[in-house]
Amino acid sequence: MPFEVELPQLNPESTPPKAPRPRWPVLIGSAVVILAIALWAILAQDDADAVINTLVGWTAENFGWYYVLTAGLIVFFVLGVAFSPAGRTKLGPDHAKPQFSMFTWASMLFAAGIGIDLMFFSVSEPVAQYVGPPTGDGGTIAAARQAIVWTFFHYGPVGWAMYALMGGAFAYFAYRRNLPLNIRSLLTPLFGKRVEGWGGHSIDILAVLGTVFGIATTLGIGVVQLSYGMHVLFGTPDGVATQIALIVLAVAMATLSTVSGVEKGIRRLSEANVILAIALLLWITITGDTRRILEGLVMNVGDFMAGFSGMLLDTFAWEQPDAWMQGWTLFFWAWWIAWAPFVGLFLARISRGRSLRQFIFGVLLIPFGFIAVFISVFGNSALEIVLGGNSSFADTAMNLPERAFFDLLQQYPAAPIVIAVALVTGLLFYVTSADSGALVLSNLTSKVEDPKQDGSKPLRIFWSIATGLLTLGMLLVGGVQTLQQATLIIGLPVSVLLYLVMISFYRALRTEAQHLEGYEATLPTRYAPTETSWRRRLRRSTTFPHRAQVMRFIDTVAEPALIDVTDELRKSGVEVDCERTEVEGLSVQALLVTAYFPDQQDFTYQIYPVAHELPTFAYRSVGSPEYYFRLEVFTVTGSHGYDIYGFDSDQIIADVLGHYESHLEYLRISAGGSDASIGESEHVVTDWSDDFEHPETTN
Repeated sequence: MPFEVELPQLNPESTPPKAPRPRWPVLIGSAVVILAIALWAILAQDDADAVINTLVGWTAENFGWYYVLTAGLIVFFVLGVAFSPAGRTKLGPDHAKPQFSMFTWASMLFAAGIGIDLMFFSVSEPVAQYVGPPTGDGGTIAAARQAIVWTFFHYGPVGWAMYALMGGAFAYFAYRRNLPLNIRSLLTPLFGKRVEGWGGHSIDILAVLGTVFGIATTLGIGVVQLSYGMHVLFGTPDGVATQIALIVLAVAMATLSTVSGVEKGIRRLSEANVILAIALLLWITITGDTRRILEGLVMNVGDFMAGFSGMLLDTFAWEQPDAWMQGWTLFFWAWWIAWAPFVGLFLARISRGRSLRQFIFGVLLIPFGFIAVFISVFGNSALEIVLGGNSSFADTAMNLPERAFFDLLQQYPAAPIVIAVALVTGLLFYVTSADSGALVLSNLTSKVEDPKQDGSKPLRIFWSIATGLLTLGMLLVGGVQTLQQATLIIGLPVSVLLYLVMISFYRALRTEAQHLEGYEATLPTRYAPTETSWRRRLRRSTTFPHRAQVMRFIDTVAEPALIDVTDELRKSGVEVDCERTEVEGLSVQALLVTAYFPDQQDFTYQIYPVAHELPTFAYRSVGSPEYYFRLEVFTVTGSHGYDIYGFDSDQIIADVLGHYESHLEYLRISAGGSDASIGESEHVVTDWSDDFEHPETTN
C-alpha cells in the first residue's frame, strides 16, 4: 500500500537532518501582514472597525451557503475515508507503534482542538439559543432542549472533521511518504514540484494567517473571561489593563511551555487541563440537581443524534435568520476552518503510528465525547437557573457572555474554591492553545526536513509574541465580537485550501490502493518453494540468532542471493543497486536493493535486522546474549512482519522476485495516474530505528 517515496533507510555516509531553518519568504510575508493588521487595529481603531464590519456583512450575505456546503462535504469525505479500505492505512510505516498512550493522546487531542472558549460558550450559548433561537419562539421547553443541541452542533463532529481532514493528511504525507511536515507537502499529488517557489509560499502564508486569527480569537475570549474571573475572585479591575497583563502572562507561560516541546510542556499541560476540567464537572454534577443533569445529558445526546443529519446542510433558506447565522453557525465554521491547519498539524505531530481509521474516529469522537458532557452539564445547569426565573443571569449570558461561566459557579457551594480551580483550568486551556499554536506556527514558517523536528525556539517565541499582539489589537478595536468577525473573513480563503487538500489526499489514497492491488495480484507467485525438511523448519522456529549468527547469515546467504538477483536484473537492462548500510546503535548491517524507474516510483527491497529481547521460553546457555535479531523484509511502507533468517538462497530470491513483480503490477495499474508526486521525489534516506524499542545490545 505505498507510494512515491524511496525506502526509508539509514545510510552510514549520510548526515543527520539539518536543524530547521526559517522559510524566510513565508515568515516575512506572514509576519508583515499580521503585524501590519495588529498595528492598524491599535492605531486606527474606528477605521478598522468599519472595514471589518463591512467585510463580514458581505461575506455572510454572499457566502453563507458556501460555508454550510463546505462543512457538509468535509464530514462526508472524512467518514468515507474512515469506512473505506483506506482507513486501514498506517500514519507511518506498517510496523510503527503509537508514541503516546490513549489517555495522553486523547488529552492532547482535546486540549489542542478546543480551549478556554469551551468554558465561555458552554454557558453563554445554551442561554442565548434558549432566549433567541434561529426559528420558533424562545423561552419554551422546546427551545431549551434545542439550545443544547445547537451548542453540540457548533462544537461537534463538523468542526472535528475539519481537524481530522488536515491532521490525517499531514500525518499521512509526513510519516508515510517522508515529506516535510508542512502545508505544501499536502498538495504534492496535485502540483508536484510546483509547490516549491511562490506558489507554495502563498499557500503557507494563507495557512499561517488563518492559524493566527483563529488562535487570536480563542486567546481574546480567554483574556476577557479570565479578567472577569480574577475580578470575581480577587477584586481586581475588570478592564483593558488586566487584559493586557493577562496577555503578557500567557505569552510568557506559552513561551516557557513551547520551548520545552511536545513531550514535556504541552503534554503535561494537556493532561492537567483534562483532570481539572473533570473535577469541575464532577463538582457541578454532585452539588447540583444530579438527576436533572444526568437525564439532561442522555436526552441531549439523543436529540443531537436524531437531528444532526437535518442540521448539517440547513441554510434556513426560507426563514433567513441572517444575524443568527452570522453570529453562530457561520462564525463557528469559519473558526474551525481557520484553526484546521494549526490543529491538524499538531494532531499529526502526536499521532504517528495510528491507523487512518483510528485517527479519524478518535478525533471525531474522543474530544466530542468530553465536550458533550461538559456542555450538557454546564448548559443544563445554566438553563435551570434561567427557567427558575433568574432573568438577570439570562441578560448577562446574552450581553456579557464572558461573565456567564463564573456567575454560574457562584451559585454552587464552596464558590471561591471552585472559581479558583476554574481560573487555573482556564489559564491552562489558554496557555495550551497559545503554546501549541506557537509550535505549529514555527513549523509552518520553517524548512523542517524531519517530521520529528520542530521549528526553532526563537521562532516559537516570536510567534507567541506576534499572536499576543494581534489579540490585543483586535480587543482594542471591538472586543471579542471583532475577533469573531475577523475569523469569519479569513476563513473564506482558507476554505479553498481545504478543498485542495481533499482532492490531493484522495489522489494519494488512490495511489495507495493501486499499490495494494498490485501486491495482491501477485500473491500466487510471491511465496518461495515449500521447505522439504521438517527438521530444518523446526530449527527455524526454535532459533533465536544473536548478532554474530545474523551477520554470518547476511554474509554467506542473504547478500550473495541479492547480488545474484541484481546481476540478473542488470542483464535485463534494469538500473539496480545492492548496498550494505549500518543500523545505528546495533553494530549490524542491513541490505538494500533499489531498482530505478525513470519518472516512476523506484522499487526497494530491504533486509533489516530488528533486535528483540530473548523470550522467556527460549533456551539460554551461560553467557548467551539477552537479545536476538529478526531479519525482517521492509519496503516503502515499512516492515512486512516476517523473518527470513534461515531461508536458503532460492527462497530469498523468490521473495525478492515476488515483491518486484508486485511493484511492476502496481506501475501497470497506476499508469497514466494523476498523482503529480510520482517520480519527483529524490532518494530519501531515513532510519527505521525510532520505530522500535531496541533492548540493550552491548553484550
